Amino acid sequence: MPVEWQPVRQSRTHELVLQSIEERVLAGELRAGDRLPPERELAPVLGVSRSALREALRVLETIGVLVAQPGRGPDAGARIVRNPDDALGRLLRLHFALGSYSLEDVLEARVVLERSSFEAAARHVSPEDLDEAEALVVRMGEPDVGVPEFNDLDTRFHVHIARSSGNELTSTLTSAVRESVRPLILRALEEAEDWPATAAALNAEHTELLGLVRAGKGAKAADLVERHIRSLHGTLVDEKSGRVREDS
Repeated sequence: MPVEWQPVRQSRTHELVLQSIEERVLAGELRAGDRLPPERELAPVLGVSRSALREALRVLETIGVLVAQPGRGPDAGARIVRNPDDALGRLLRLHFALGSYSLEDVLEARVVLERSSFEAAARHVSPEDLDEAEALVVRMGEPDVGVPEFNDLDTRFHVHIARSSGNELTSTLTSAVRESVRPLILRALEEAEDWPATAAALNAEHTELLGLVRAGKGAKAADLVERHIRSLHGTLVDEKSGRVREDS
């Protein structure tokens, strides 16, 4: 059944456009994969200017529910998508930088999320997911891996395990929380006095974590990932607290 569009009020126009689109998503009239009408058609139907419509579409792109392809052809225009990971990661990273959340808040959120995801992954992980996780661990253990690549692989490993847990929301939140502190963790790794030893120690824990998940030992994996997170992330918290005390 075609979507029925109605004109919106003119005050705070782009917010009203957002509300109109949101209502159609909530009603099930718009789903992931659906395309919105072209701007030249949708703007007059809604009774708004094309600039107001574009502003609303940019907001939807930012929050990860729409992708806009410029130009002409079958792939051009705006399409409803489901892409929450990047959007939530960007949002959380900005709020963390602005001081909305402390390092302690992020640490505790990581602990809760990753304990849950590792324990669940031990029950639900597939052989294919195990193979992919193992490939990440193997690459992290190679001597030519530098700090930035190791940090990327480390992030991918933790997010991959969360996805293997079977809980999409846990996966998305884990990705967002880990991404919010990626720059700080990268800096901490770069400042390590003995990088090869640091990398080897971290990856030994990755290897053990993967072994526990593979063996279905979820409780032990949960305990180990908490120690793993607190050993590095907790150091960042301690360092920040020390600087605060020195400045006060």
